[in-house]
Amino acid sequence: MTVSTQHSPAPHPQAPRESAEGHGGGLSAAVLRSTLRRHAAGVTVITVPGPAGFTATSFTSVSLDPALVSFCLGLTASTLDAVRAADRFAVHVLGAADTALASRFARSGVDRFEGASWTADEGGLPLLDGVPAWLSARVTLRQVVGDHLLVVGEVESGGGHHSGPALVHHDGAFAGLAPLEQ
Repeated sequence: MTVSTQHSPAPHPQAPRESAEGHGGGLSAAVLRSTLRRHAAGVTVITVPGPAGFTATSFTSVSLDPALVSFCLGLTASTLDAVRAADRFAVHVLGAADTALASRFARSGVDRFEGASWTADEGGLPLLDGVPAWLSARVTLRQVVGDHLLVVGEVESGGGHHSGPALVHHDGAFAGLAPLEQ
């Protein structure tokens, strides 16, 4: 009979280990924030009828069958009421050339659609022109999770206009993403 034991790896010698214990923020929120700064995330703009929209890095696929996607929005966001009222949303995947668009939709207290090229579909859903890829979805679930609203939707349609390097958010800034040489 072979017995094996599993040891936890020692913390990286150059990075102090922080505990994420506790509830209600504090150190656990700081650990999460500092860890997620190291995670590169794709940048999207989410739009809903109104029009309303915001920049998000929380977009993800949930399921292929049925085709479900999700995003999260902070409960203090200026677009929260519009997202809660919407039965549909659009996700616009941004490319490296879309930094100004990402910055515009990340600003609070301004008309985010001013200067942006967009059209409304037959249901009033704003679709941004010229983005590398987009999709629209019908809301199937809204759930408050912690200090965010989780929204899940079933994909209805989509399209794209061009390819190129993706726009990502990493270490507090936008960056372009290009394939690495193999």
